[in-house]
Amino acid sequence: MISPFAPSSSQPGHGKILLSLLPPSIPILQTCSYQYPLKLIAPHALTINNHIIYTVFLLTYGGGLVAGDALNLSIHLDPNTRLVLLTQGSTKIFKTPSRELVSRQYTRLFVDQGAGLCYIPDPVQPFKDSCFEQVQIFEVPEGGSICICDWVCQGRTARGENWHFYKYTSKNEVYLTDKETGKRRLLLRDNVLLEDGTTNDPLSYANRIDSLGVFGTLILRGPLFEKLGKYFMAEFAILPRIGARNWDGDVDDETDLVDVKRKRRQRQETKDGLLWTAASMRGFVLVKFGAKEVEGVKRWLGVMLRTEGSVETLFGEGSLLCLK
Repeated sequence: MISPFAPSSSQPGHGKILLSLLPPSIPILQTCSYQYPLKLIAPHALTINNHIIYTVFLLTYGGGLVAGDALNLSIHLDPNTRLVLLTQGSTKIFKTPSRELVSRQYTRLFVDQGAGLCYIPDPVQPFKDSCFEQVQIFEVPEGGSICICDWVCQGRTARGENWHFYKYTSKNEVYLTDKETGKRRLLLRDNVLLEDGTTNDPLSYANRIDSLGVFGTLILRGPLFEKLGKYFMAEFAILPRIGARNWDGDVDDETDLVDVKRKRRQRQETKDGLLWTAASMRGFVLVKFGAKEVEGVKRWLGVMLRTEGSVETLFGEGSLLCLK
């Protein structure tokens, strides 16, 4: 018997977010669709400093990806719209029965001129004997702004896991897009490849990671995050260098309150085993960081972002929810 209904166009794991403008200039979440195992939750929009800010939580049923799961997410931001992407916990990557059975996530984002995307999720948490591949493609014309945090932790420390997964790969690419000609130019490619951490080879990355339990990347670009990028570069420039200063000093004898807070933060970084570096290139500020535990990164990154203030001012306090 022929069905009278049109065939479904939905595909497993596919999702779409479209943030558009209604006349005269009212942002609206026009599309927010998803299919199992992907789930999207969009609370009511907030108005912050006369801008309507939309928030979408990226979830998976069961809190993670089982072997063979594949997510494909498309996100489009029209001019002068703002979107916050969050998670409600770490993205867990469950054990695979075979190295060939890989969990995958592919995300493509277009951030138009004047639009802003703030994407600070919880870290990816690959379990022992898991395989995961992630690709995130950002298309950003001049005037578009992005703040992207991509980080991964060592696994379930309570069960003794310490980078004991088969494979973890994460690739972030940012393209400068010309809307009139349709051409695009690659500006940034950031790759992380961790493989065979389950082996006892002393040269494997799991044995050379210098006690780090988490590391990641923060990508900043665009006018909305220009001040934040300059703040990271300025703070990195005045970091104490080896032999130049006593890291263990306990006395704040400066009268400058900013410097007092900076010294306190730096001492906390030392306690957390946190290392970080920053570089400016092609209109980006790229920050690399690592620490002994996830809480150390949350503490450091939360202090940095709240002290500078741009993210909370432009996207609201909720944009830093994953750093609490």
